[in-house]
Amino acid sequence: MVPTGAYGSWPSPIDAAVAVAHDGSPDYVGMVGDDLWWTEARPAEGGRSVLVRRRPDGEAETVLPAPWNVRSRVMEYGGAPWHGAARAGQGPLVVFVHFADQRLYAYEPDTTEEPRPLTPLSPVGQGLRWVDPRIDPERGEVRCVLEEFTGDAPTDVRRVIVAVPLDGSAAEHRAAVRELSDGHHRFVTGPRLSPDGRRAAWIAWDHPRMPWDGTELILADVADDGTLHGARTVAGGPEESIAQAEWDADGQLLFTSDRDGWWNLYRVDPDAGAATALCPREEEFAGPLWQVGRRWFQPLDSGLIAVVHGKGTTTLGILDPRSGELVDTAGPWTRWGATLAAHGSRVVGVAASPRSGAELVELDTATGRARVIGCAHTDTVDPAYYPDPLVRTFTGPDGRAIHAHVYPPHHPDRTGPGDELPPYVIWVHGGPTSNVALVLDLETAYFTSRGIGVVKVDYGGSTGYGRAYRNRLREQWGIADVEDCAAVARALADEGAADPRRIAIRGGSAGGWTTAASLATTGVYACGAISYPVLDLTSWLGVTHDFESQYLESLVGPYADVPGRYGERSPGRHADRVTAPFLLLQGLDDAICPPVQCEEFLEKMAGRGIPHAYLTFAGEGHGFRRADTMVRALEAELSLYAQVFAIDRTDIPLLELTK
Repeated sequence: MVPTGAYGSWPSPIDAAVAVAHDGSPDYVGMVGDDLWWTEARPAEGGRSVLVRRRPDGEAETVLPAPWNVRSRVMEYGGAPWHGAARAGQGPLVVFVHFADQRLYAYEPDTTEEPRPLTPLSPVGQGLRWVDPRIDPERGEVRCVLEEFTGDAPTDVRRVIVAVPLDGSAAEHRAAVRELSDGHHRFVTGPRLSPDGRRAAWIAWDHPRMPWDGTELILADVADDGTLHGARTVAGGPEESIAQAEWDADGQLLFTSDRDGWWNLYRVDPDAGAATALCPREEEFAGPLWQVGRRWFQPLDSGLIAVVHGKGTTTLGILDPRSGELVDTAGPWTRWGATLAAHGSRVVGVAASPRSGAELVELDTATGRARVIGCAHTDTVDPAYYPDPLVRTFTGPDGRAIHAHVYPPHHPDRTGPGDELPPYVIWVHGGPTSNVALVLDLETAYFTSRGIGVVKVDYGGSTGYGRAYRNRLREQWGIADVEDCAAVARALADEGAADPRRIAIRGGSAGGWTTAASLATTGVYACGAISYPVLDLTSWLGVTHDFESQYLESLVGPYADVPGRYGERSPGRHADRVTAPFLLLQGLDDAICPPVQCEEFLEKMAGRGIPHAYLTFAGEGHGFRRADTMVRALEAELSLYAQVFAIDRTDIPLLELTK
């Protein structure tokens, strides 16, 4: 007979160190000759991102030792930070962005010991930054995006497509970097050259649009010297989002567009200009372009196209553009990342499932066989402690659908008392233009294995369910997201699945905003954990980075037209309405949601008698990357729940709550 124990008090082998050690995954995969390369997050190494090389025999090695950190800061969220080219008899040439100084470096791992800089430092503002590099061996250059600060303000910035010489002549001289685009657009992605080298295509957009609202697909002619001429828009617009563009082997331009309500795949003849849908479905074949250089599809030499697609969850499929036939990969994976690489008949991507973390998976399109070839999941604890997710659709206000993943408390050797309902935590994802992944997350298991349920909500505005679902958050941020989360919490309580007196809410970034707004307006939650949040919309406009500096124009409404709405919805302006205990977590180096918002909020909470704690972390930016930070944050969150929910736990440090 399974022993009975109060919910939240169950023993668990998943401590905070185990939970965060599972964090960090492979990303930005690419083929360099016959070798597979990728980046990999290392929380235990101070959060640095390393470059890994896997040879054909299966041997994998970290290419660059500490302190090299392969990560771009363009638009703060970064993007593709490296590219490689194979060279006969010389070994590979790799270019990458080093996080500490944001310079672009060249490295020849088979012949040299140290990378050499290709770009200079800048004394102006936040410097020169680079992303989405592509090596052009014939011209001896690297084409990429340059983000150049022109002043000290976060919005004093321009972005252009450039060519950086590989000989290092621009390492100390900005003038040696050739600008290829005219700077007409505020945001650009790196150019993709047609197979014959005569044309280049890229994506561009301008304030106040975000890339999931409306972008343009730009096509230009490439002169003999590599300069771009005759740039013209061939697809996209204010209400059409182009998320990726690539050339196939026949010189046809492929791109994803949501012109019909879903990000589907299209092909356009660069001479004729007419676009054809290759596999029209009410599914997403792309996602939000938070980071430059994301790849949801990859053309193959055979003419087939590897595609990541789905509704809510995603899978890897192989599309025949001639017939429209789409064959999906067999396997347990429910989430494929927006990074694909192809070599011959093989496709490599990053995939995870509810029973495994992110792995490198190779599909052989000739045989249909898929196998894990890198970062294979290893069970650090007994899988019997893993939670079993339930994919649910709840009903919200006005009968609208709300998608969510429910993780009930789960333990192989414990069950709750028959007269007790479990506590639950509503998890709010960031973005808010993002979604939750149906994959194994040991942070989730950290709570469920102790008897605390978790529900992750894809509130209106989340991606993965079409443009109409995404647009539900237009001018409704702080309303629709709050209502949807509260509706899910109330539904679980009404079903008898959750204790209505012991429901918490947690979130980071935009999820931190929803968490704080929920505590100030709903009365549903007993407490909340708020990480690096937006708290005051008006002041946030003046301190955040350029990429999101006009995001609120669509999320809340044009400030010039509805200035009062910004104050009305800001939890930072209504601290007097917060009556539940809370934990506030903040990185001191956060350029997206600076600490000043938390500090101003806490000043208003002072003396109100509401138990709370504020933990700050030096060296952390927007989203925690260091293992020690994540351990402290997770244990503090559990301690908050234990105190508020009256759970007896002595195996975690006590979080001191002040009033």
